[in-house]
Amino acid sequence: MTWIAPHIERRDLPAAAAEREMLQGWLDWHRDTLLTKCAGLTPEQLAEASSPPSTLTLLGVVRHMTEVERAWFRRRLAGERIAARYCTDANPDADFDDVDPAGAEAAFSAFRAEVEACDAAVADRSLEDLFRNPHGDGKLNLRWIYVHMIEEYARHNGHADLLREQIDGATGD
Repeated sequence: MTWIAPHIERRDLPAAAAEREMLQGWLDWHRDTLLTKCAGLTPEQLAEASSPPSTLTLLGVVRHMTEVERAWFRRRLAGERIAARYCTDANPDADFDDVDPAGAEAAFSAFRAEVEACDAAVADRSLEDLFRNPHGDGKLNLRWIYVHMIEEYARHNGHADLLREQIDGATGD
């Protein structure tokens, strides 16, 4: 039997909450949204490119978000000395470019594990915790990462909407 991307129940958004709970709630909602866009698809469907020559696929988006979570929460803020999961200096876009349907189940497992590790890495941190801005002078804080990650997921979830609709006509929020 071929592996099929599992169905998940998307968590509810917090309605009236403190800042940290609100940021975490929106991030979790967007994480869940990406997984719902993939639910029920085969590895081959997940690796189906949007429109050549683009290499954009649902599997690539999952791999990319795994990479982005790791980079911001663990490598930059927490200072963990861990390698990128997919990308290399020789191929900085490997998360999108090197998708193989045979690796779909492993990619989803890696995504879930990375989300868990990222949440653990920041669980006891303050939104005010600072780190060096890797793209310029000055410092950024954990609050900035939450806002950036919500934006990153929102953008890629829009891509996921279009990819999923192209694959099987499914649409949704």
